[in-house]
Amino acid sequence: MARGQGRGPKPLARRAGIRQPRKTLLVFCEGTRTEPEYLEALKREPEIRDVAAVDLRIALQGGMPLDLVRLASAARERSIEEEGEIDEVWCVFDVEWPINHPDLKEALALARKRGVRVAVSNPCFELWLALHFRDHRGWLDNDGARRLRRNCDGQVKKGLRGADYMPHRDLARARAIALDRQHEQDCREFPQNNPSSGMHRLIASVSGSR
Repeated sequence: MARGQGRGPKPLARRAGIRQPRKTLLVFCEGTRTEPEYLEALKREPEIRDVAAVDLRIALQGGMPLDLVRLASAARERSIEEEGEIDEVWCVFDVEWPINHPDLKEALALARKRGVRVAVSNPCFELWLALHFRDHRGWLDNDGARRLRRNCDGQVKKGLRGADYMPHRDLARARAIALDRQHEQDCREFPQNNPSSGMHRLIASVSGSR
């Protein structure tokens, strides 16, 4: 037999690791700055960027909650029809106080019907930001939530410094879950579940927590 004949391929000294399929989330935001900046900071976190099998995409649409859910629903349907790679479609929006957004319950009903997940903050996203730094259980309107957030991080204008928030997001999530449980015990239903934020569910999905 000639040299080299009958031999299989030389085994590799080290097999390359097999990457798990990435879960793709498409997020539609009501806000066009603060919420997207928070999510962009979340994407840059090492445990999300390097470890978690998540591809977080942000759609800068703006608009009322019902319009946002319709856009998200259409995107989800297109992905299903085209056998696309989107696994979860989310909407991030606020309730607003003292005057609520119109058609909020219709937006939530459509989201449930069309398989769109929602992260609703009541009264607004600034409550979720404040929960990174402190617990809060009392009713708030928008101005009160903004003052609460400003007292926590000193940020006067729109936008945020993601590095100020990311180390505390597990605390924010725990506080938001505690608020949900308190409202459930007190039989306060949406939109009377003020203060609250469903952002903890989006964080759980991104990080693989429960």
